[in-house]
Amino acid sequence: MAAYCLRRLLMALSVALTVSIVCFMLLHLSGDLATAIAGPEATAEQVEKIRVQFGLNQPIFYQYLTWLWSALHLDFGQSFFYQDSVISLIHERIPVTLTLGAIALAVATCVAIPLGILAAIKQDSWLDRFALMIAVLGQAMPSFWFGLALMLVFAVNLHWLPAGGTGTWQHYILPAIALGYYATPSIMRLTRTGMLEVLNMDYIRTARSKGISEFSVIFKHALRNAVVPVIALLAVELGFMLGGSVVIESVFSLKGMGQLAWDAIARNDYPVVQAIVLLISIFYIALTFLADLLNAFLDPRLRIN
Repeated sequence: MAAYCLRRLLMALSVALTVSIVCFMLLHLSGDLATAIAGPEATAEQVEKIRVQFGLNQPIFYQYLTWLWSALHLDFGQSFFYQDSVISLIHERIPVTLTLGAIALAVATCVAIPLGILAAIKQDSWLDRFALMIAVLGQAMPSFWFGLALMLVFAVNLHWLPAGGTGTWQHYILPAIALGYYATPSIMRLTRTGMLEVLNMDYIRTARSKGISEFSVIFKHALRNAVVPVIALLAVELGFMLGGSVVIESVFSLKGMGQLAWDAIARNDYPVVQAIVLLISIFYIALTFLADLLNAFLDPRLRIN
């Protein structure tokens, strides 16, 4: 297990290093940063002064090492627009995004996994077709449209929930449902496929022949093996929710990292964009790493790979 963890850790670190290089180079490949910072009306002297001020006159490799060292210390520089440190802006916004992502993942998991199990147990029944219909609708329906529909029904017409903002836990219900429903189809289908495969194995038939209750067969023997690929998918979906929450946060006026990234892109606030992309990528890599370790714990056969 220790050797497997070390291999996965080295792989995660190499991916993180590659991501840092890509994040750094993307902004430099987009054009002259000094000119973009100074603005279209700046003189050549002003542009050169900004280039010296931000170290843009140094060799590109030196710039990367300087930026990476600062990023390791959570120093991403100053925001061009907000005139505040980037880490302060992210520290203020990240709780909203993490809360939204966690609730959305919980919604998707609590709906998708039971539906996948029931669809596999009742294969080709009306329940199975209903679960597949839910999956098709979730994949076909844009999340922003679903969010607006939820807002119209439950906030505008019924007045049950607030339409936007982050004042109380109730403000997260509608955006979490809208964001979580988009992840539900893939989790449900993978759970259904895994359960169908496991339920046809010999050890399940042996367990049933020994008189073990159907509940124990399903949840103690079958689900343990069927859920292994689902865990990896949950990590991927959580990373996707954190990175793809821009639309939902904009629809429901949530002041999270997604909204901050949207504003930074619109205002050419490069340090903020760079920091958000890097942090979300690192978080995504960490989730995948933890999912691999949990899968190896649940299924020892994975440790020999």
